[in-house]
Amino acid sequence: MQYSIGIVNSSSFGKNFPELLERLKKIGTIEFVKVAGDMRGKELAERMKQFNILISSVTPFFDKEFFEHKKDLLLISRHGIGYNNIDVEAAQSCNTLVTIVPPLVERDAVAEGAVAILINAMRQVSISQAAAKENRWAERAAFVGNGITGKTVGVIGCGNIGSRVAEILKHGFHTTVYAYDPNPDRQWSQKHGILYTDLETLLKNADIISLNASLNETSLHMIGQKQYEMMKKGVYIVNNARADLLEEKATCKALENGTIKALAMDVMHKEPAHNTHPFFQYDNCFITPHISAYTYECLKGMGEKCVGDVERLAAKQEPVCAVTK
Repeated sequence: MQYSIGIVNSSSFGKNFPELLERLKKIGTIEFVKVAGDMRGKELAERMKQFNILISSVTPFFDKEFFEHKKDLLLISRHGIGYNNIDVEAAQSCNTLVTIVPPLVERDAVAEGAVAILINAMRQVSISQAAAKENRWAERAAFVGNGITGKTVGVIGCGNIGSRVAEILKHGFHTTVYAYDPNPDRQWSQKHGILYTDLETLLKNADIISLNASLNETSLHMIGQKQYEMMKKGVYIVNNARADLLEEKATCKALENGTIKALAMDVMHKEPAHNTHPFFQYDNCFITPHISAYTYECLKGMGEKCVGDVERLAAKQEPVCAVTK
């Protein structure tokens, strides 16, 4: 069988590990494809018509209409652990295999990424670094931040990534950590001295909030005006999970009225996000271009998994971490 492999919307796949591309070339033709992040449906199917294997980033959107017009797709290997951009039921109806990266591959990198951008926001690292480059040392007293040690942290979504964020902030900074998750792991929380609670209690007590929930119909815009009104004034929020956990207009208002002292974001509703997006107008909003998984260790592991998915498919072997049956 002839295999045609499309690597879709990934700026990192194979970039630092050319041996991964060489392995794919032994199986079939490969092509890097860039499409609009919100492309979907028939338009996307037409763009992908020459491929029967895809290695895809977090975008575009492989929805039901896409699969209605693309029934010959053998595999979508997600270059990541999330798959909310894929209609799994529609994929399964077309016998398209959907696989993801095992959660542990990304766990440390993404959790460390959350802590990194949190520290940047709380200690004003990037702002003061820019001042130093511009010889504005006399302004250093303007860059007084807040410490993490001893603070109360609320982690919303305490699964693979959130649990690691909680561990780092608990043990590394001696914080009190509240966790909110619909599927609490009591054994883990007892081991680490972390307190599961309801969302309202977490919001009312936290000095720092880390959003690590998956995005679904129950978590969409789970932080909006009502939730901001529950928070302390001057809370720090970090979100490197999904942008749409936050309701945008309410978040802008919270940035303006002092509810949020600083917001650190590594994800946006539409990526790449243009600098005309409202969040960029705020000096207390720190945005990075979705780099939480960007460590050499993590990217190599992710790439190895995706290439392995293709190799197993070609060899007619059982998939690993498939989300379709």
